[in-house]
Amino acid sequence: MSLGKHFDWVAANDGRARRRQRGFHQQLLQAHRAAIGPGESVLEVGCGAGALLAGLEPRRGLGLDLSEEMIGRARREQGERPGLEFRVGSAESYVADETFDHIVLNHLIGYLDDIQSVLVRLQEAAHPRTRLHLTAVNTLWNPLLRLGVRLGWVMRQPPSNWLSETDLVNLLDLAGWEVVKNETIQLWPFRTPVLDGFFNRFLVRLPLFRHFGATLWLSARPRRGVTVAGREPSCSVVVPVRNESGNIRAALERIPTLGSSTEIIFVEGHSRDDTWEVVQRELATYTGPHRLQAIRQPGKGKWDAVRAGFAVASGDVLVIQDGDLTAPPEDLPKFFAVLCQGGAEFINGSRLVYPMERRAMRFLNLLGNKFFALALSYVLGQPVKDSLCGTKMLLRADYERLLRRIEELGDFDPFGDFNLLFGASLLNLKIRDLPVRYRDRKYGETNISRFSHGWLLLRMTWFGLWALKFPRCRR
Repeated sequence: MSLGKHFDWVAANDGRARRRQRGFHQQLLQAHRAAIGPGESVLEVGCGAGALLAGLEPRRGLGLDLSEEMIGRARREQGERPGLEFRVGSAESYVADETFDHIVLNHLIGYLDDIQSVLVRLQEAAHPRTRLHLTAVNTLWNPLLRLGVRLGWVMRQPPSNWLSETDLVNLLDLAGWEVVKNETIQLWPFRTPVLDGFFNRFLVRLPLFRHFGATLWLSARPRRGVTVAGREPSCSVVVPVRNESGNIRAALERIPTLGSSTEIIFVEGHSRDDTWEVVQRELATYTGPHRLQAIRQPGKGKWDAVRAGFAVASGDVLVIQDGDLTAPPEDLPKFFAVLCQGGAEFINGSRLVYPMERRAMRFLNLLGNKFFALALSYVLGQPVKDSLCGTKMLLRADYERLLRRIEELGDFDPFGDFNLLFGASLLNLKIRDLPVRYRDRKYGETNISRFSHGWLLLRMTWFGLWALKFPRCRR
């Protein structure tokens, strides 16, 4: 029996099994909702009866399936919804005539004759910030699935590909997709009060259990360089300054040209010295190549300053350069090159690779940075060596999406480092560390308190653990 005929038969005979699997499919929908916000565009290949695609509430949703009976059922069950379309078509023959924010392959990959060719073909349906979400059966569960078939809880399946997590990562990489998120979900793939929440929110996220979920989940991005309307992107450098009057001239002299044009925005934070007056004087006499702005932040805290600076920035790329210049601005071209070449989508500076100058970071601060880096790497699911480095770079378009996404987290971070990292994680942006050299201060004193701010950072890490690693269903 051909694959299409098999799923035609499934469409007419899966009532009993579908009822048994209701909890399993609800869990899959919740997992996809956590990654895909309402109002985005979604392509689902192998959409079946369309319940998952409809449940994502897309602005534009296209479901493809090679089974005519499944597509007929999807059209009947999902009704006439604006922007939602179901077509008969196979993954191997699909020719994209539009791009989507998300591409979903939900338990499809095992049935494809040529997985690599399909993944290459799907690049045509992707723009640079598309995310491909792929789920597959964890092969450890195959004996239980065979038992489920005998009990009538799982439909009889045609022979399928035997794919490990390593196989999937390799196939995606060969097809030009870079994996951003890689985990198992559904340690308890049943609808059972208390138990499913405990197993699927908590236990499956812990080191000893994270390989044993019933479903492999991978999110990937297309590896592509960045251009804007066919040109090299422009860049805005936001420099928060508080009691930094002695560093303003050096910042103007040392910040290099980045991209097609560079804008420097000083955000003054209620200094006790003459920082604001010095900024005004230096901007009035500046004759260099950059465009300049200066504003006074409306509130308190570094995040308030960064947000105010980003709000008035005109560049395609946004970067934070701390006003103390301890992370050298001469390293910024490295950040810009990695971002524009597609090496990452969120570039995070790391001060913990190269040797530091003697007074650059006190011992307790160093220990604290290493602890928070380890904790944040676990929370984010991506390695971050120095979560508190002030130098961070991303596209302005990604920052605008990030702001909308972190609204659900509330106002918890006065510094901004965790806001940006958590938001990047929620968007499944590829985060990559870039080593910078950390220098002694040439002027002034740090605005950071080791103990009070350390306690605040610990509370923020705990908050992130619950919000990102053990999330409740968002909708």
